[in-house]
Amino acid sequence: MNEGPHSGVAAMAWSGFTVAVLVPAVVAATRRSPFWRLVALPAGVALPLFVVVHAVASLGGLVVPLGTVGRGVLEAVLLCAAFVFWLPVLGTQRRLGEAGRCVYLFLAAPLLDLPAVGMIAAGHGAGGLAMIVSMLPVGVFAMGTTWRWVVDEERAQEEGLPPWGRRTA
Repeated sequence: MNEGPHSGVAAMAWSGFTVAVLVPAVVAATRRSPFWRLVALPAGVALPLFVVVHAVASLGGLVVPLGTVGRGVLEAVLLCAAFVFWLPVLGTQRRLGEAGRCVYLFLAAPLLDLPAVGMIAAGHGAGGLAMIVSMLPVGVFAMGTTWRWVVDEERAQEEGLPPWGRRTA
């Protein structure tokens, strides 16, 4: 197993952590920035774009040997695509509704793990597993978004009921 920079454990873990934790944190902190209005894409474009870029960035080095510059360019493109991916969930422009965010994230989580499965199948098991583990926050975020949506819906339903019909627990 010849693990280069494209499949090393640290590189895969850092890449996954960046797109699953750091990028959404930056988007959430700067969601009102006018810049996001310029780059926000509809969710139906952002998700497939990110899935394809993520797959190319993850598996491209296995198909075509990449130098340091090529790898750096690919990581930069992945980073930009990650920002576009998170905007429909956390941004203010083209933001999905509650149900849309849940579906979007629950679709994304397994699709983003497919390149890692490909890496494992190609003999780069440690790098592939590192990527899967580092991308787990996407699934956690999907579950949290769903939970918040259910609680908000329940609260709104209860507020619409007369006082004797509200739950006390």
